[in-house]
Amino acid sequence: MAIGCFHLAGIGGVGMSALAQALIDRGITVSGSDRLLDSGDATDTLNRLRSQGVALYPQDGSGITAGAARLVVSSAIEDDNADLAAARRCGIPTVHRAAQLAELAAGRRLIAVTGTCGKSTVTAILGWLLQEAGLDPAVVNGAGVVGWGDGGRIASVRRGAGEWLVIEADESDRSLMVFTPEHAVITNASADHFGRDEALALFSRFRERVTGIVIDGVGETSSPAEARSEGWNGRFVLDGISFTVPLPGMHNIWNAWHAVRLARALGIPAPVLAAGLATFRGVERRMQRTGFCGGAVVVDDYAHNPEKLAAAWTTLTAGFGRIIAVWRPHGYGPLGKMMEDLVTMFVRVVRPGDRLLILPVYDMGGTADRRITGETLVTRLTPRGVPAQIVATLEDAEAAMRAAAAPDTAMVTFGARDPGLARLAARLAAIR
Repeated sequence: MAIGCFHLAGIGGVGMSALAQALIDRGITVSGSDRLLDSGDATDTLNRLRSQGVALYPQDGSGITAGAARLVVSSAIEDDNADLAAARRCGIPTVHRAAQLAELAAGRRLIAVTGTCGKSTVTAILGWLLQEAGLDPAVVNGAGVVGWGDGGRIASVRRGAGEWLVIEADESDRSLMVFTPEHAVITNASADHFGRDEALALFSRFRERVTGIVIDGVGETSSPAEARSEGWNGRFVLDGISFTVPLPGMHNIWNAWHAVRLARALGIPAPVLAAGLATFRGVERRMQRTGFCGGAVVVDDYAHNPEKLAAAWTTLTAGFGRIIAVWRPHGYGPLGKMMEDLVTMFVRVVRPGDRLLILPVYDMGGTADRRITGETLVTRLTPRGVPAQIVATLEDAEAAMRAAAAPDTAMVTFGARDPGLARLAARLAAIR
């Protein structure tokens, strides 16, 4: 870790890797650690950062030296983390990821996109619309945007020289309250990291921090006009202009509708927005078709809570006779809080001919209560007729999915955090 360097603990995560790219774009020297490196693993994300000169270390404190500028952490970093302990010994200040991003936002006109579901897609579409309208925005998102990852960059960040900065603001740890945006989008509110009532109260407080326009998917009663989903595309009408949404599902029509209305409020004419939306190429791990396996279409998706899983499953049901899906719960706490809603949702959307494979909870270590597991969910689902089963490893899931591959089938990898899910989708589709 060089003197004056910003060290990011957990740099391989979606939020921290995006922040790392944004810091690099500002000319700041960056280093980082990640638990995946403890075992010698290196994801595409980590390799992209390394190719840009980021020094990478295991998360054992070895990357922290005296004289460094600061340690940046997310809410996932627990108090006994080795990097934190080393920073304390060396007298290095610690900054939360959101506070660091807020510091980077100084001097820009800030648009924040938040909500329980859809915020990465809305952020991506909004940034794309401003780009296509010639406003050259900077964007820091929680998911990669197809077309923004050229040259070895992290695809979730766009380096723009215009006055606007569009960010995804995280509600899961309440860090969205660090920002005071000029404009904002709140997509929706549902149970995920905490209950729906808590989410509603949080977004209510966030609205008060916005100085300008809020496109409020929680409180509004209107809906997209003439909305319809057609295969892998959707359509809606605004200001008499027909918009084509190059993404599947009604939920993506809503996502695009939110983004278009905020962009229109900035003064961009509807015909320009319609032309820009038609060229949007999608978001990585958001209903991303990676190829084919044994006649089945392989889809990789980040869905990890009941609302996102239901939206994705319902969308795929409309286009495929059978769904074979593997899902890994992204944390013990969220699984426990979502259990009742997950049971209700899977009972509703999973058809008798479908198949749901559930992996063990993605365990990030620390002090989590590990009593509620994937097995708990399966024991709740199977008596109610849901064809669900536990698979111990990604390799077991791959074998089961390959054996079930057939035409008119969607083969899906669902879940957050675990980089192995995207790798599984790539292997199934024979992408190397």
